[in-house]
Amino acid sequence: MSSEPPARPATEGYVIAAGLRSSRSTVERWLRDPGPVLGPWFAGALAISSGLIVAVWVVSQLVPADPSPVFLPGISEPVGFADFEHILGRNLLVLALHATACVAGFIAGSSLQQVAETKTGVSRIIHERAGPVAIAWVVAVTAFSLLTQALALGLTAASMSAQLGIGSGLLILTVLPHALLELTAVFLPLAAWLIASRRDEWEELLAATFVTVGIALPMLLLAALIELTVWPRLLEFVSPFA
Repeated sequence: MSSEPPARPATEGYVIAAGLRSSRSTVERWLRDPGPVLGPWFAGALAISSGLIVAVWVVSQLVPADPSPVFLPGISEPVGFADFEHILGRNLLVLALHATACVAGFIAGSSLQQVAETKTGVSRIIHERAGPVAIAWVVAVTAFSLLTQALALGLTAASMSAQLGIGSGLLILTVLPHALLELTAVFLPLAAWLIASRRDEWEELLAATFVTVGIALPMLLLAALIELTVWPRLLEFVSPFA
């Protein structure tokens, strides 16, 4: 008789615990050779960021400017810690949304499939169908987030351009030092999600969530500092009204 203990059933709790253990080994493997992992993530996040910036410029060209004054820390009034908290909090909210997409991708693409193998009847069908539905939902929510960001930022850019007396293209050039940094940071989890989905590597998304968020946090801190210190000086240089 075999002395090996019986295999544990792939219950939801057991699969998540196994995913956490697997994530640790995945992170250790990535640390030994980070280039092939980080390179595609940063390239993907930068591509998404660039696309969003172009979309913001297009929207700013199409919408009328709001005559209401736009508050600009460092120009409208001196910068305070509350301004730093506001910028960081806004970016952390977007980062959390994209990190949640990573976790949902892990659950839908990996965990649910493993659990489904232990189910029968209607329960198995529900688990098998839940994965694709959850992935489609993540795609829809992410697309909606990108669309609303493009519209909101485009409207703000149009209003700021009119207020400062400069073109929206020039305005967007002044925001690139901090915008590319913060957008690349918040889109790192989304880029990891897209790459994993293309390669069918859903089981690595939990590890990708931890790593991308850990990388993004210091990037967002630096971007907020640049936005509050460097950007106002750039606006003063290019605008006759700043």
